[in-house]
Amino acid sequence: MKISCLQDNLAKGLSIVGRAVSPRSTLPVLGNVLLAVDNGRLKLSATNLEIVITCWIGATVQEAGATTVPARTFSELINTFPQDRVDLTLNKTTETLHVSCGKIQANVKGINANEFPVIPDPDQENRIRMEPAVLKQVISQVAFAAATDDSRPSLTGVSTTFEGSRIIMAATDGFRLSVRSAHIAGYVEKPFNVIIPARALHEVARIISDDLEAVYISMPSGRNQIIFDLDNTLLVSQLIDGKFPDYAPIIPQRHTTRTVLNTAEFTKACRTADIFARESSNTARVSVEPGDGLSPAFATVAANSKETGDNVAQVDANVDGMPVEIAFNVKFMADALGVIDTPQVALETTSPNEPGVLKPVGDNDFVHIIMPMNFNR
Repeated sequence: MKISCLQDNLAKGLSIVGRAVSPRSTLPVLGNVLLAVDNGRLKLSATNLEIVITCWIGATVQEAGATTVPARTFSELINTFPQDRVDLTLNKTTETLHVSCGKIQANVKGINANEFPVIPDPDQENRIRMEPAVLKQVISQVAFAAATDDSRPSLTGVSTTFEGSRIIMAATDGFRLSVRSAHIAGYVEKPFNVIIPARALHEVARIISDDLEAVYISMPSGRNQIIFDLDNTLLVSQLIDGKFPDYAPIIPQRHTTRTVLNTAEFTKACRTADIFARESSNTARVSVEPGDGLSPAFATVAANSKETGDNVAQVDANVDGMPVEIAFNVKFMADALGVIDTPQVALETTSPNEPGVLKPVGDNDFVHIIMPMNFNR
């Protein structure tokens, strides 16, 4: 292998695939990044056996070939180089990659590319097209609610349903639930559901760039994998086996109080409360007062800590219904508000012991349910 490419392209490519490198593995090759000549370009690939990220960058190819080199060593080396041409030459006998850029020379010891896991190809025939900005928003509004511990593996994933011309994503950790639907190009004749690891979706969202024209989603038959084709980048993820909870009954169908607030002001009030709520399981009280002919309606967010102090923030509101006071995990509340991009948000409540529902005002495609917490009156 003998090729040349630009330092900034190589550094960017390594930063993309580097997130899939396995930090701790019994297989040394999983700590490496694959470098291979592929149709006149340089292919970079890394995997931890759960996800594979591959990207292609422009290169001048003098001699084809492939190898794998330690991802961290190689990435740190390339990042020290000036923005100039990088020359890569592989000594196949010793599996050593000679790297040069400007006045810098280095040799990186590698592992034969044949030891690297096989990378599946996307299905070009049976694939689903999505607008990149839409997919990125859907992921941002759902994946954060997935569980982070592995005690219930299905909850670490995002339930994803393709039905007709819609995609529906849902995630829950048992304390909150995010559900978002969106339009897809084309039409899925036979509805199906898969559970995609939340981590893989976070990586997809991170890779999506502003100039990307489309994302194509495919599932190779019999492999229990999903492939996201993002033009010059490919992400392959294992799907999660198991059954996702039936979340439809959890979503409240009625409410006794609907409170409409300014999203930015409510978010700020929750984040301020969380400063004092951290030592009490992030518990804060949200009180809603409908107001009367003399005083306007408002909501307050209050937190109290025996060690650090307390605070109360009042937010103007439009209230339809009865007064109510509910304790929420205010960090969870702030997380949900942080992914709502409408100027106003509605908080629908029924009683102190029933879930609260957050909905962007003017957007019926997103709903977030947050469970109440107990507090001493």
